[in-house]
Amino acid sequence: MQKKQFRLFLLISFFLVSGSDLMAQMAEKIQPIFDNGEAQVVEAFADPENWIRHDLWVETTFDSDGDGKLDRMHVDVTRPKQTETEGLKLPVVYESSPYYAGTAGLGDGIFWDVKHELGEMGKPRQHPEVLRIGERPVISNSQIRTWVPRGYIVVHSSSPGTGLSDGAPTVGGDNESLAPKAVIDWLCGRAKGYTERDGNQEVKAYWSTGKVGMTGTSYNGTLPLAAATTGVEGLEAIIPIAPNTSYYHYYRSNGLVRSPGGYLGEDIDVLYDFIHSGDKSKRARNNKVIRDTEMKNGLDRITGDYNDFWAGRDYLNDMAPMKAALLMSHGFNDWNVMPEHSYRIYDKAREMGLPVQIYYHQNGHGGPPPIEMMNRWFTRYLFGIENGVENDPKSWIVRENDERDQPTSYKDYPNPDASDVTLFLTKGAPAQGGLTHNKPNKQGKETLVDNYSFSGSALAEAEFTNHRLIYVSPILTKDLHISGIPKVSVKLSSSKPAANLSVWLVSLPWTEGRNTQITDNIITRGWADPQNYQSITESKPLVPNKFYEVTFDLMPDDQIIPAGQQIGLMIFSSDKEFTLWPKPGTELTVDLDGTTISLPVVGGKKSYIEATYEDE
Repeated sequence: MQKKQFRLFLLISFFLVSGSDLMAQMAEKIQPIFDNGEAQVVEAFADPENWIRHDLWVETTFDSDGDGKLDRMHVDVTRPKQTETEGLKLPVVYESSPYYAGTAGLGDGIFWDVKHELGEMGKPRQHPEVLRIGERPVISNSQIRTWVPRGYIVVHSSSPGTGLSDGAPTVGGDNESLAPKAVIDWLCGRAKGYTERDGNQEVKAYWSTGKVGMTGTSYNGTLPLAAATTGVEGLEAIIPIAPNTSYYHYYRSNGLVRSPGGYLGEDIDVLYDFIHSGDKSKRARNNKVIRDTEMKNGLDRITGDYNDFWAGRDYLNDMAPMKAALLMSHGFNDWNVMPEHSYRIYDKAREMGLPVQIYYHQNGHGGPPPIEMMNRWFTRYLFGIENGVENDPKSWIVRENDERDQPTSYKDYPNPDASDVTLFLTKGAPAQGGLTHNKPNKQGKETLVDNYSFSGSALAEAEFTNHRLIYVSPILTKDLHISGIPKVSVKLSSSKPAANLSVWLVSLPWTEGRNTQITDNIITRGWADPQNYQSITESKPLVPNKFYEVTFDLMPDDQIIPAGQQIGLMIFSSDKEFTLWPKPGTELTVDLDGTTISLPVVGGKKSYIEATYEDE
């Protein structure tokens, strides 16, 4: 063979071999794996030694700390090394929080005093310092071990005025929606990120596909909804877990000043102080503008009325631009962020035609859906895998004593087979009256005396007491399934111009621990200010001894009351764990003939009659 031909042969052979190697290398590139409609754990993604972790600051469109510069949010990223070594682009699971960098202690004086008459402010409260904790570059490790091995990138950010993020916390203000929007815009190439808080060296999210999902619990579950209400492009799906969807509904009930369960005396300014872990040099200004002006003028602990301040912190009012697919999760016995928060958003999103599902369990605050549900949701909307999740049942309820990863599916929530059954009251104070679906002859009036010294559970257990009125159904001979939102209408008068009104629906006899999944024997409950009998936006002092009709919803529920129990409607005034504590002695008189409760019973009136053996 001539030398020239030999060189050509070698050259061709080299390219053939190199091309083969290149094709082999391409074939060996690590990619996400899907099975049964879910992203699977990939060994190459699962080793933390192969993760790339870094932090940066994303520039927003607002200046909430008033320093003349656009606020920047502190962000961290955790991604498989293949996003760097192989140019792999992946979708993002994103969680934002005001809690990552530390919070204030819950010492004496941080909460509002509750021992005073309605219509008063109580003693001034203390404002504690928040000490920031944590070091760069890691903001949080949440979500990482769940999602990075399955082929996602995980991103965290500290919300405005917390940690190393600029700005001021507003607890539901516009900047708390626009901050995660800016991070999503950066992930989609529409906003700028920087390597330093005050620097000019840009960093780009070249490893992102531009598909983002958000999740988190409590406040961290609120922020996905906040971001979604901006309509930001790229936020494809959210999974809020026990989210606070309205700060009015968190700190008030139907015009009544009410604390979240476990935090008696908390209000929105308390939460502001609790999370304000940002730049110390900005706190005095932030406190003056946000806490001591906007919040002080807006929160209105005097009347408890719904006003523009609260309307601006109610995400239901901002949902029109929302496009993200919504999977909600909540506990029916969450008396901190109560189950109405998720239902009201789910109901609106369903009305808007968005892809929706709701998962309810029988426990308290927190509790995500099973990982399989979350995985199917994110796989469908972030990876675009056609797994049919949009055709799955909309409602998933963890039945009593079932494991949380074994929910029962229903076509929707409330159960479509449920219909309202109106129940009437028969007299019996100070012991028990009756609860019947047959409207009785005239029953007259019964009176209770307010006394915050007695807890709601003590009142429900008592055989005789003049501090509550209680009306019970016949003993159930069959299980009774309640699904939906009970509604109560109470016709009452007060001996004073203002009074608390508390209503519990309970299962009797009261036997602690009758069910490990259910909090005591409480089915559901609700609170209202009789002064707001016409509207939650305007309260009017009660004319003593004049009767008013107060109608309001109790918290959503889906519960099977077992045979052998009785359903009890308990009406009382001050609820020791939730309301203000006025001086004992206020008398509430209830007109039994003008008072009813409507129960959403699966199977309707027929099922109720069969379970109680009441004749038509």
